Amino acid sequence: MHTDRRLAALAGALYLVTHVTSVGAVVLYGPMVTDDAWLAGTGSGTPQLVGALLDVALAVAALGTGLFLFPLLRRHARVGALSYVALRGLEAGVILIGATAVVALVALRDAGEAAGAAGLALRELYSGTFLVGAGLVVGVHTVVLASVLWRLRAVPRWIPAVGIAGAVLVTASNLTVMFGLQGEITTARSLAAVPIFVWEISLAITLLARGLRLPAEAPAASSPRATVASS
Repeated sequence: MHTDRRLAALAGALYLVTHVTSVGAVVLYGPMVTDDAWLAGTGSGTPQLVGALLDVALAVAALGTGLFLFPLLRRHARVGALSYVALRGLEAGVILIGATAVVALVALRDAGEAAGAAGLALRELYSGTFLVGAGLVVGVHTVVLASVLWRLRAVPRWIPAVGIAGAVLVTASNLTVMFGLQGEITTARSLAAVPIFVWEISLAITLLARGLRLPAEAPAASSPRATVASS
C-alpha cells in the first residue's frame, strides 16, 4: 500500500476507535455522572476505572488522527494541518484530565469520602472536561479540518459541509450548557451531536476506502529536474 494511503487508512481507523472508546466510556461511567447516590454508595468502581482507561485510549486515538493526517495535508495547507494537530493535542490533554479525575473519584469512593466536597468537585471537573473537550474544542478543530478538506476537494464536499454544520450546532449546544440554558443531558444536546457523528464516521470510511484525493504537486521551479524538463 502506498504511504499516503496507509497514513489515510490509519487515520480513518483511529477515527473509528475514538467513537468506540468515547461511547464505551460514557456507558461505563453511568450513574457516576448524574446520581448523587453513587458517590455515597459502595461496591466496585471497576466500570468507572475501565471507562477511564477507554478515555486514555480515546485521547491517544484523537491525537493520532491529527498526527497521521498532518504529513498528508502539510504540503497543501500547512497552517491548517498544524492547527488541527495542535487542537487534537489540546483535546487529548483535556480528556486525560477528565480520566484522572475519574480515577481519583473512584479512590475517594472506595475510602467512603466521595459524597463530600472533594468528590463533588472531582465529578464536576470530569463534567467540565467533557464539556470543553468533546463540546467546544471538537467544534473548533472540526471547522479547521473540514475547511481544509473542502478547499482541497480531498473528499466529497458534502462530508466537510456536514462537519462545519455539525461544528456550529455542537458548539452552540455546549455553550448553552456552559451558561446554564439547558441541562447536561437533554434530547436537544444529543440531537445537536448527530451531524458531528455523521461527519467523523463518513470521513473515517472515506479515509479507509479511498484515502484523500489531494492536488498533484507541481515540481519546484528551482529543482534540477524542473530545469531539465523545461529546457
